[in-house]
Amino acid sequence: MEKIKSLSDNRSIFPNEVSLRDTINPAELNEEESLIAKTIEKFVLKQVTPQLDALETHDYHTARQLFSDAGELGLLGADVPEAYGGLAMGKKTAGVIAEKMGFSGSFSVAFNIHTGVGVLPYVYFGTEQQKQTYLPKLATGEWIGAYALTEPNAGSDALAPNTTAVWDSDSKEWVLNGEKQWITNAHIANVYVVFAKTSKGMTAFIVERTVAGVSVGPEEKKLGINGSSTATLILQDVRISEESRLGNIGKGHHIALNILNLARLKLAFANIGTSKQALSIAVNYGKERKQFQQAIVNFTMTQEKLANMAIAIYGAESTAYYTAGLLDQMDALLENEGDVVKNLTNYAIDCAVNKVNASEALDAIVDEALQIHGGYGYMQEYEIERLYRDARINRIFEGTNEINRLTIAKSFLKLYEQDAAIIEEEAKQTQLESSSSFVRFSMRLLQIVLKALPDTNKQMLAKEQECLRLLADIVKEIYVIKAALLRQRRAADNQRIEQLVTEVLCEEGYRKIESATISIISSTITDNVEKQALLDEIKALTIPLYTNLFSKKREIATEVIKSDGYCI
Repeated sequence: MEKIKSLSDNRSIFPNEVSLRDTINPAELNEEESLIAKTIEKFVLKQVTPQLDALETHDYHTARQLFSDAGELGLLGADVPEAYGGLAMGKKTAGVIAEKMGFSGSFSVAFNIHTGVGVLPYVYFGTEQQKQTYLPKLATGEWIGAYALTEPNAGSDALAPNTTAVWDSDSKEWVLNGEKQWITNAHIANVYVVFAKTSKGMTAFIVERTVAGVSVGPEEKKLGINGSSTATLILQDVRISEESRLGNIGKGHHIALNILNLARLKLAFANIGTSKQALSIAVNYGKERKQFQQAIVNFTMTQEKLANMAIAIYGAESTAYYTAGLLDQMDALLENEGDVVKNLTNYAIDCAVNKVNASEALDAIVDEALQIHGGYGYMQEYEIERLYRDARINRIFEGTNEINRLTIAKSFLKLYEQDAAIIEEEAKQTQLESSSSFVRFSMRLLQIVLKALPDTNKQMLAKEQECLRLLADIVKEIYVIKAALLRQRRAADNQRIEQLVTEVLCEEGYRKIESATISIISSTITDNVEKQALLDEIKALTIPLYTNLFSKKREIATEVIKSDGYCI
């Protein structure tokens, strides 16, 4: 079996006390972050929510006005340096903004595309002139940004575009031809980051809407997020100067992958916000809806659903804020932007974990919230119907969850040796409380999985996607439960509900990891003696006695009902 290289920065992929510092607890916002959160809540309630119906009829004037209003409030420039009109607040604050904006329906999608992939390429890869030209307009909402990567025949394989960019040596211009599909903000954007194939490989370009040859197709008819513009960007002999090239020729994939990583984290934050909204809607409906002479929130099966929602949110929230804290620490340690970009690749796993976990948590939450509504949830006059439709896209865009799982698994195998010291050390740690024990034994299961996996040769990996999927789920679950446990340990006064939520996350997380481990062993080991030996290793783990999860979830649900929603 070929050796797997260690992480270049010698850190564990999994949350740990060394990386923790003061980044883990989203409940501990500073004064400025709290003010921003309240500002967004008011903005969404007073300005966005009343316009949701107008946005769903593709009222572009209203959409542009909302961007302008958001810009006036400083909500578009959290990731933009102060020198270009931004606030330079870091990933945690940008996450707070994205989470709170997650309550704004389709506008959240348009907003996050603009502040994420519509702005960050200029921040990290733009020349000084490009930054001065575009960032001030994008930070104020004067201009709206979009990102043109996907094509009709290049979806998950986005790094193989058919759109071409040919250098015309006579006119000293690039000539772009092709179509970019499913472009968010297509009809309201002023400028697009476009990826095209050149003689030296994929390259990124800045294309303004007013350039000759640029046109936008009709709005797509979608299942959900109808309040955001989605259309095809058409490029017909579009001529742009060399100054409009973004980054190096043939290195467009560096821009695409790094920016998508950051966008995945921002998407996770937005999903957390929408999840909290769905939980609140479910609780309030459950209090009003009566069956058999009592409110349906009094039924323990309903309470179990509400508790599961809160538990999933806590896990996603802990994970997202932890990752944002890591990125903020990296930014603080690396003054040179080139070094920042180079090190972003080390956090591809973290961002993919967040994207998969938060989007699937949201899907489960809106599904159960609709279920609590019963038949009424299927009716369009009830808000949960829109949330249900809107949520489905999150497992698809910013890289499908299948692609993200492959990213998690392949990156993990590439960056760690089978007997990596950090994994060995974490698996040996002894803790008294059962939650820590479930985490420790989850690490032991990961060690057992690494023994069972086939040769890590890339050609072999391509044929073992089922195993990679399960490995990705193991890595994801460990990341989530470790982040949650670290957060709970630092909770003020060791809050009872937070402790219960963490205990359930760790216990149920272990069960998922154990199931995935057994499946990998059963499917990859052909020698029955070797297979039995690995299964015996699992049986020999002295895991804590499983607890009464029913009673724990009832207690969590009671607090959720009392708080009219998420209570941590």
